[in-house]
Amino acid sequence: MTTFALVGAGPGLGLASARRFGAAGHTVALISRDAEKLDGLTAELARDNIQARGFTADVLDIESLTTALHAAAVALGPIEILQYSPVPRADFMKPVLDTSADDLDAPLAFSVKGTVTAVNAVLPGMRNLGRGTLLFVNGSSAVRPNPKVAGTSVAFAAESAYVGMLHDALAPENIHAAQLIVPGAIRPTSAHSSPDVLAQRLFDIHQQRDGFRHYSEPLPD
Repeated sequence: MTTFALVGAGPGLGLASARRFGAAGHTVALISRDAEKLDGLTAELARDNIQARGFTADVLDIESLTTALHAAAVALGPIEILQYSPVPRADFMKPVLDTSADDLDAPLAFSVKGTVTAVNAVLPGMRNLGRGTLLFVNGSSAVRPNPKVAGTSVAFAAESAYVGMLHDALAPENIHAAQLIVPGAIRPTSAHSSPDVLAQRLFDIHQQRDGFRHYSEPLPD
């Protein structure tokens, strides 16, 4: 049995993804800063007969994130699938003319250092398995810079560049890196961007392994 590790566990897309990959037979490692939230999510998954466990970590703290992912692999089994989809903080989203150099430190740490840390933590286990999937979820500013949200526009673009390089570099090792762009808000009633629809889309990307960048729906004009 292998593990689905979710960085950025929450009650929306995170829980839906955990359910989808758990239903396919994977154990589930939930990673978040909030231990109380993790307890609630693991209890919900247990009602669906999905084996899950929470691990507290902050993506801005490289050591805690590395420790959590290593602990998850030891406790639950080797990590075959990583989903990196923490929600950016509101203060990352200043207008471009109000953004200083210091304002970019946290967004870049969140989207780039956290991403690289998570990948480096799980990659040795995927190589031992001979397979793996690295899934990253971003908003539209990853591909269409938005001057109203400069921090995420810069940081998501950097994350996209890194994941694109991973896609090419790891394909010969049967490790698939992919990005899912969600142009708008994740809403339970959305035909294309509800948590359950996105979770199924991520599962399909994992199974089909058919490209780097995917969109939940076309970007608006």
